[in-house]
Amino acid sequence: GLYLSAGLIGLLLVGGVATAAGANIAADGSLAGKALYHLTYIIGYTGLGLSLIGTVALLARRILEADYREYTKKADFFNLAFFAVTFLAAIVIHAVADPSFDGLRTYFGWLLTFDFSSAKAWFLLPQGLIGVEIVMGALLVAYIPMTHMSHFFTKWFMYHDIRWSDEPNLPGGKLEKQVAEVLQYPVSWSASHIRGDGKKTWADVATSDAAATIDEKATPDTEKSE
Repeated sequence: GLYLSAGLIGLLLVGGVATAAGANIAADGSLAGKALYHLTYIIGYTGLGLSLIGTVALLARRILEADYREYTKKADFFNLAFFAVTFLAAIVIHAVADPSFDGLRTYFGWLLTFDFSSAKAWFLLPQGLIGVEIVMGALLVAYIPMTHMSHFFTKWFMYHDIRWSDEPNLPGGKLEKQVAEVLQYPVSWSASHIRGDGKKTWADVATSDAAATIDEKATPDTEKSE
């Protein structure tokens, strides 16, 4: 749901550019205009709906299941409630005031062109409800990076791709070049088993006595005796 909601923002940006350029993004527009028009509200309602369902389900699990509740902080409940209220408000507002996302697309067009000449009249009801959605959405987007909830997009790179990728690291290949580049990054981790000073690289760490120390500490005494 969150990925589809991010896709909705991308579609609204494209629609804003197209609208500012004079294109007719509507059910009776050109083939491209029709496609963008229908795709926007399909992705929009699907993304918002799935996000709301997932958020409420996770909130219920953290409240009702003891194993989850034990490791859930008050901030976690607040974060999920913030998501749920924002997505619910967005769905209701679009159902009432902007069923085809035309109003929100207009807003994105203003952002891209810096033309807010008609904004005052537009923010009157019912279009003014979209302003509530915009404020809530902007606050949520600004708040996410300050919480661990941001893992919903970083987990692809930190879990799925790393864990499941089976692309071979061949000599002279793309991965070998990327690994070689990363090994030259400086290390500032000052833990005793790393002793980074901001000048030492990961290649230095991997080939230093620190690496041998790690292996030695990780080897059980029974294995050493054998």
